[in-house]
Amino acid sequence: MAANRTRLAWLDALRGIAAPAVALHHSAWTFVPAVWAEVDRRVDVGTWGVFVFFLVSGYIIPASLERRGDLRAFWTGRVFRLLPLLLAALALALLLAYAGVFAMSPGIDRRPPPLVALANLSMLQELLGVPSVINVMWTLSYEMAFYLMTAGLFAVRQAHRSAPIAVVLAVAAVPLGLLMPGATINGGADLVAALMGVVVILVIVVTVTANGRLRTAAAVIGGLLGLALVIFGSRIGAGEGLVIAATMFAGTAVWRAEQGTLRPVWAVAALLTVLVCGVLVADEPAWAAAVVLAAGVFALAFRLRHRPFPRWLAHLGVISFSLYLLHPLLLRVVPNLVVFFLVLLVLGHVAYRLVEVPGQRLGRRLNAHGKFRSTSTGGRVGGASAGTSGSDAGTQKIRRRGRVMGEDQDLHDPGRQGHEAGVEGSSKMTAAQLREALARVGKGEDTQSAKAEAESDQ
Repeated sequence: MAANRTRLAWLDALRGIAAPAVALHHSAWTFVPAVWAEVDRRVDVGTWGVFVFFLVSGYIIPASLERRGDLRAFWTGRVFRLLPLLLAALALALLLAYAGVFAMSPGIDRRPPPLVALANLSMLQELLGVPSVINVMWTLSYEMAFYLMTAGLFAVRQAHRSAPIAVVLAVAAVPLGLLMPGATINGGADLVAALMGVVVILVIVVTVTANGRLRTAAAVIGGLLGLALVIFGSRIGAGEGLVIAATMFAGTAVWRAEQGTLRPVWAVAALLTVLVCGVLVADEPAWAAAVVLAAGVFALAFRLRHRPFPRWLAHLGVISFSLYLLHPLLLRVVPNLVVFFLVLLVLGHVAYRLVEVPGQRLGRRLNAHGKFRSTSTGGRVGGASAGTSGSDAGTQKIRRRGRVMGEDQDLHDPGRQGHEAGVEGSSKMTAAQLREALARVGKGEDTQSAKAEAESDQ
């Protein structure tokens, strides 16, 4: 069996398990409900899958932001990572609904269409009290709130405090869960929902386009709005909403411990606190079991992160967003569980190749185009020191050298230049892969991440 040995293959493997688990949860309730009822009353497999996603996001999103050191590049990357597939999925959902083979969330037809569009396209609908066009989109709202909070912390150089933030959010979840069991921003607050959605979008636009104190202020406002939306807008209540946010920050603490910027004991303490509080606020035993099991599987994969993972499993992780977002659209189209998964795998692969990959490449081109202007006008917030411990002189030298190489479109000796830039194993890479890796190094990525991503892109 071929194995994927890239540095982050363990994260892809986790996503490769989590996305089919969520799909299994919904499809089994559709095709074999009696059997699945026995499973679901013990462990909520769907909740387990999404909590694995939350831990993975917590681990990788701040790492991506701090590696770039640039809020503009971060938001551009996020938009072109998520929005192309989201637009395609929403269009397909509307077509299937018109054909009578897809049912959108109850009550969506009673809300103003512009508000439904604003909330769903901003991915904040769950926290704005607006029904999702596709039911699984609820998790994207918590991801967006986490992005906002992470960007705000990064802007004021407090991103390194992920462990205490996870603990505070988790502990606060217990009393707030009792006091606020439902959303304050509910289905009757159309004006509030619209205003909040517009403000969040404006905050992101200003963060991307402005510089200096204005950008910092926008990022901080966005972070506070993200936290407020989790507390006041969570349909599942402030308690469980804060546990979700705390889970993602606990994932960040694990990443910091791995990087050596946080003592491992504090990362473990943060994760355990989240688990205890998650069990305390859970409405159902199956939900609590799913949270604990997700943390256990994440910890096991982290422990095995240096070992090879099956390439097919890592590939499922690569296409996991397509699998996750598109699977509800098939539930009334296919006849049984086996056909459902066969069609889903094909559809997920096609969507990844035709929609996700072009979108990601466009985002990278836009970031590369704005790189010089961003750095020359102070586009970075605090440089490498914002939320990180900084880079040593050797790494900066490699990045400066890589930047020059990345701008050179006629590499006469790519093998030698890859060696000089510190790209290990460059002699075994193709010329195209090496050029891509050198360009990524020039944009500020660490050499081995650049190498792994370049190899996966080819």
